[in-house]
Amino acid sequence: MTLELKNVTKSVDGAVHIHETNLTLEEGTFNVLLGTTLSGKTTLMQLMAGLDKPSTGEIWFNGKNVTGVSVQKRNVSMVYQQFINYPHFTVYENIASPLRVAGADAKTIDARVQSVAELLRLKPMLGRKPAELSGGQQQRTAMARALVKDSDMILLDEPLANLDYKLREEMRDELPRLFADRHCTVIYATTEPTEALLFGGHTATLHEGRVTQFGPTGEIYRKPSDLISAQVFSDPPLNTATVMKRGNEVMLGPNISWYANDAARDLPDGDYLLGIRAHHITPFQQTPDAVAIEGHVLVAELSGSESVLHVDLNGTTWISQSHGVHPFEVGSTARLYVDVARGFLFDRANRLVGGLA
Repeated sequence: MTLELKNVTKSVDGAVHIHETNLTLEEGTFNVLLGTTLSGKTTLMQLMAGLDKPSTGEIWFNGKNVTGVSVQKRNVSMVYQQFINYPHFTVYENIASPLRVAGADAKTIDARVQSVAELLRLKPMLGRKPAELSGGQQQRTAMARALVKDSDMILLDEPLANLDYKLREEMRDELPRLFADRHCTVIYATTEPTEALLFGGHTATLHEGRVTQFGPTGEIYRKPSDLISAQVFSDPPLNTATVMKRGNEVMLGPNISWYANDAARDLPDGDYLLGIRAHHITPFQQTPDAVAIEGHVLVAELSGSESVLHVDLNGTTWISQSHGVHPFEVGSTARLYVDVARGFLFDRANRLVGGLA
């Protein structure tokens, strides 16, 4: 059940929502669309599902051109962040409704409904109406209705956003396993890089209607092709600064320098953009080669067992994220250590030319 987007674009009233996109999603794979709000994730999913038509290009599914084929004629399921349920049906009937439309027998319907209700912790609510449920329970009902159907393609548009923290964590663990033995293509949209990493599979990074990179999730995270892909896959935001390479030395300002590692040593001398994720800047030395910096503390946050600092470094704000409680006073000078070996180097065109994180 391979899904192929061939030169697909989408424009509305002259505004480009999706730039030319070529993408292939294989049967049995879990695929993540990762991007900020308004990056084009929902529009792209609607094109994939048949809820909208591309302005140009073609969409192929299982070897057939389905461009313009309505969603009613496709075996797809979609769940949005905002739950949608039939208000006059019980939870049981909401979940069972796709199976009844498909003509499944009562025994099959009951077995599938009971199974998915157990997975989503809905069994005690099967006799209730949606109005009697909490928001999280209503969202789980909408998800169950999509999951109970034996769809060729399942699209999940930030479906966990409205769930409570504990259930969201449980569902993050369960979802990939749920689809592991199904012969379907799963597409999951999220704004959270951590969620993409937890799901694994493949990830497409999106920015302003463009798919900037697609591939195995871990590979995209460790080796983004360009600055934008690295920024999309970084939360807190990617720290950046201009550095100068001269011979075997890399310099960050007049007083901070280090020896170029293998990834940077053969690069031509010149200016580059250094990108480094927040968890590689810590109040303690993670590696012997970590470089010490000092910055003026702008914000100091403690969240459970995690510390986050915003510091001014030569006029640029950098963010440090570390495990443990490391109290700093706003206005004080913080000494931090940068694991420069885990940084990225980008050229003037913002293409990755060195580094691995």
